[in-house]
Order: sequence, then C-alpha cells, then structure tokens
Amino acid sequence: MNDVAGNGADFAASINGQEWHVAWYPPPDPPSGTPHGAEAVCAAGDRIVVVSPDGQRWGLPAGRPERGEQWVDTMRREVREEACAEVVDCRLLGFSRGLCVRGPQEGLVLVRSMWGAEVRLAPWDPRFEMAHRRLLPAEEAFRSLAIPDGLGPFYRRLFAEAAISRPNLHGL
Repeated sequence: MNDVAGNGADFAASINGQEWHVAWYPPPDPPSGTPHGAEAVCAAGDRIVVVSPDGQRWGLPAGRPERGEQWVDTMRREVREEACAEVVDCRLLGFSRGLCVRGPQEGLVLVRSMWGAEVRLAPWDPRFEMAHRRLLPAEEAFRSLAIPDGLGPFYRRLFAEAAISRPNLHGL
C-alpha cells in the first residue's frame, strides 16, 4: 500500500480507543479546530530523529501548546524537550485536522501543525516523557514509527512533504 493523503481527504483512524477522521491541510492557514500543538520530521544531517518513552513505540517529536505559544514555538520547545535538539531551520509542511466521531471526546476537532526541521543534536539528557532517541535513515525512521491504525497515508504525506527540501527523504 503506497497511498498518500490528499488535501482535505479524511482517513478513519483508531487513536487511544476512539475513532477519528483525520485529514491533511496544506499551509499556510490552519483549518478550523482547537490548536493541539506541533509534530516534526527532524533531520540531523542525513538521519531522522525518532523518540520513544519505552524503547518499543517510536514517534516523532510532538506535543501540545503551552499558553500563548505560536505553532513554531511549540514545535521548537517539543523538539528541545523530547529530542534534546535545537532547531536550526524549519518549514511548515501542513496541518492535521482530526474530528473525533466515536468515543469520550466525540465532536472534538483538534488541529496540529506539521513541520520539517533541521536540528543540531545536544547531548542526550532526557528530562521529560521521552527516554530514548535514535537516528535512522529516512526509510527506516518511517518504518519504525508507531502509526495509529488508518494513518499510514497521512504519515506518508508528512514524509513526502519533508522530502521536498531534503533529497535523502525521497522514495517513501
């Protein structure tokens, strides 16, 4: 399966025991919904940074906004906290918009900014929820992600958008 999310096309996903309809929206304007933070494909040289709380389930640095934070500020803080890395350059790739259609949060609409970032790694000194960091080639990083059921096309789109300015990410 090699499908990639199109603009505004919903994908049904099971996330934390709830059913969501998730769609990709291109920049620069976020779709309607409650701001829910940022997520980033972080490149350190020719490798992608993935993080994990337990060494088993790997993901991209991501998190929720703090009061008054702009999208980019949330991304920079989360990358610093979760990956022990400083963003040296970044580009807004798009937005996710998720509508909860079944579960305790039914009706909730969450929007997250999605980024491509060049990072400079700091010494590994985890102080937050992530206890592990790995640097992997792009294809291996993509395969290692714990992607919620139904969101494969969304994450293929994220990596494809990140590849526009990073030739080593092409082919995912």
